[in-house]
Amino acid sequence: MPRRHMHVTDAAEAPLRAALRELRGQLEIPEHFPLTAQAEAESAARAPRIPAPGGNVVTEHSLEDATDLPLFTIDPPGSLDLDQAMFLSRRRGGGFRVHYAIADIASFVTPGGALDAEAHHRVTTLYFPDERVPLHPHALSEGAASLLPDQDRPAVLWELDLDAHGALTATSVRRALVRSRARLHYAGVQHVIDDRTAEEPLALLRDIGLLREERETARGAISLNVPEQEIVEHDGRYTLEYRAPLPADGWNAQISLLTGMAAADLMLTSGTGILRTLPTAPDGSVARLRLTARALGVDWPHHTSYAALIRTLDPRRATHAAFLQECTTLLRGAGYTVFDGTAPAAAHALHAAVAAPYAHTTAPLRRLVDRYTSELCLAASAGTDPPDWVRAALPALPQEMQTGTHRANQVERACVDLVEAALLRDRVGEIFEALVVEIQEQNPTQGTVHLYEPAVIGHIETTPDGPGLPLGHRIRVRLTTAEPGREPVRFTPV
Repeated sequence: MPRRHMHVTDAAEAPLRAALRELRGQLEIPEHFPLTAQAEAESAARAPRIPAPGGNVVTEHSLEDATDLPLFTIDPPGSLDLDQAMFLSRRRGGGFRVHYAIADIASFVTPGGALDAEAHHRVTTLYFPDERVPLHPHALSEGAASLLPDQDRPAVLWELDLDAHGALTATSVRRALVRSRARLHYAGVQHVIDDRTAEEPLALLRDIGLLREERETARGAISLNVPEQEIVEHDGRYTLEYRAPLPADGWNAQISLLTGMAAADLMLTSGTGILRTLPTAPDGSVARLRLTARALGVDWPHHTSYAALIRTLDPRRATHAAFLQECTTLLRGAGYTVFDGTAPAAAHALHAAVAAPYAHTTAPLRRLVDRYTSELCLAASAGTDPPDWVRAALPALPQEMQTGTHRANQVERACVDLVEAALLRDRVGEIFEALVVEIQEQNPTQGTVHLYEPAVIGHIETTPDGPGLPLGHRIRVRLTTAEPGREPVRFTPV
C-alpha cells in the first residue's frame, strides 16, 4: 500500500499531468506490455486454464459452481481491477461465516511464459496520482480475471468461520466459479449501514469489522488511517484537500487482514509458505515520534502505548493527519520470509503492525507474491504438496518483491515531490510555520520539515557553519525552490 495516497482531479490538467507523464519517462516506467505477453493475456482471457493437482489444468466447466453465493465487492468508485468479493452471514448457533473470493490470476498466467516473466519484472502495480501502471494487462486485470459484477469468474474461495466474539475458528480454501452481484463503493456502503437500510450480508460488515477491530486492539496491533490527499486547481493555483477514510474502509480492511492472518496460519501449519514480516520498531524511532507528537500538539500520555494512541487520532484534523504521515516511518523494514520444510520461529514469523503472523494473499491482480500465496494455501487446505512451479519460485520471491517495492517507493517519493512542488510553485520566498521531523545523523544542518499548512514535507538546510536543526521543534522556514518535475520543495530556516 502506498504510504501517501494522492489523486489529481480532472481540473488539475496542466502543468501537473504533463509533468507526471514526463516523470514516467524519466523513471523508465513501461507504457505497454510486450506483444508476446499481451497475446498470452488475450488468449488466456478467452480460455483460462485452471491449475489442478499433479500439475494438470482444467477448464472453468470443471470447477465447483459457487455462483449461488450473492457476493459483492467494495472498492473506490470507478475501480475495475477487483481482487476481492465477499458474502457475510450468521452461523446457526452463533458466530459468523465469511466467504471471501479472491481473483484467481494463476488461471490466466502460465508459469514460465512471457506474461509470467513480465509479471516478475513488474512485481507490483504502480500508482501515480493520475493513473495506474498495472501488473497485468487490462484484458485480465480489468477484464477476465477481475471479479466484475454479473460475470462468472474463477476464484480462490475462502470460507472463514468466526465465533460470536470475532475469533477465527475454522478455515478452508478451494477453487470455485463465482459471480459477484454488486459493485459497491465505500461512501455508499457507509451511507446504507448508517441509515440501517443495508441488507444483512452488508450490514454484517460493520458487526464483524468492529469485532475484529476489538481483537486488533487487544493484540496491540497498529492500524493507520492515513488520509488521502487530493490536489485541486483553483484559479491557476493548486490547493491540497484531505479525504479521511470512512469507518467502512476499516471494516473492509479487517476482512482482508483476517484472510491474510488465516493464510499465514495455514502455511505455518503445512511447513511451506511466504510471510509478510515486520520487525518491532526500535525504541529510538518511537521516542522520535513522541517529539513529533509534542510539537504538533498531539496529546500522548506516557502511559499510553503507540498502538492505543493511533486509535484516538482524527485524520480529518490537519495536525493529526500530519502525525499519521510521520507514523508510517515505523513500518520501515518490512520484508518477506520464505520457509519450506520447517516453519520459522515465532519471533521471525511476526508482522509487528499486525501483531500476528500475516501473509499477502488478497491482491493478486496488483501484487506478484499473492499469486503464490494462494497456491500454497490451496495446497495446505487440501493436504497436498504445493505445485512444483510455486516451490521453484519461492527462493527468489523475497528479493523480487523487495526490488519491486523499492521501485514503487521510488515512484511514490517522486510523485510526492512533484505534487508538492506543483502545490507551492507560486509561493517561493514565502515564510511558513513548520516542524522539524528528521535530521541527518552525519550532518545535523540538513533534515526534513513538515509544514503545518499546507501539509507538505520538504528538505531543509541551514548554512554549513550554522546551528543544528532542532528535531521535534516548531520553526519558521522560507521556501527556496519549488519547480514541478525539476526541483522538489526546499526550505531554509528564517
